[in-house]
Amino acid sequence: MSPVSSLTRASRVLFGALAGAQVGYSYLPEERRVPATRAIVGLMLTASATEAAAARGARRGPALVAAAGAVGFAAELVGVATGRPFGHYTYSGKLGPRVRGVPIAAAGAWAMMARPSWVVAGLVSRRRPVRVALAAGALTAWDVFLDPRMAREGYWSWPQGGRYEGIPATNFAGWLVTGAGVFALWALLDEEDDPAVDGDGALALYAWTWIGELFANLVIWRRPRVAAAGGAAMGAFAVPALLSRARARR
Repeated sequence: MSPVSSLTRASRVLFGALAGAQVGYSYLPEERRVPATRAIVGLMLTASATEAAAARGARRGPALVAAAGAVGFAAELVGVATGRPFGHYTYSGKLGPRVRGVPIAAAGAWAMMARPSWVVAGLVSRRRPVRVALAAGALTAWDVFLDPRMAREGYWSWPQGGRYEGIPATNFAGWLVTGAGVFALWALLDEEDDPAVDGDGALALYAWTWIGELFANLVIWRRPRVAAAGGAAMGAFAVPALLSRARARR
């Protein structure tokens, strides 16, 4: 078996394990959710990095994922210290070791959904400036699901609150700006990728996250507002990407 085939197989196994872990998380007792959250972040990051390695090469794929994490973590350091670009917020200690108030695990949030967002954007438009903007939007759309749950469970908070589940609009503006920086870098480092050829794994991860979060918020956690907002936000990117991939297959 070639190295690429081995990585592809590993990414599929990891994707299945991630899906199972996320489904099981919803039914865990409260006292087990913090370690489970850390484990899922690690599993999702590993699944995303392995998919990137299978699709873009064993060196380049993980390097791109690491670059996304580094840019995101740098933005978080600035954000916690200055309140820009996300608004004034603080992290608790639930995500583990911190550097200047920012958990090291926070880098994983930027890294693990970067390639899925990049692939989704590339299936909608191949024009580089448009793709960068769409990818930043796709990544921010995921945060419409992520932030309400994590803030509700005490991983981070905005002392001054905000209109959407206690989260200010500046947070999502910050995600857009930071995401644009991530994907502008990717556009320079990886010009030859073709999401219609090598993006199925990343597209599946984005689509699964969209559907899973929508179902969990609507049916399990009874958060209809978050389900509606997050479902519409991620769906605005997932649906066109899925339709584009279906047309390409035909």
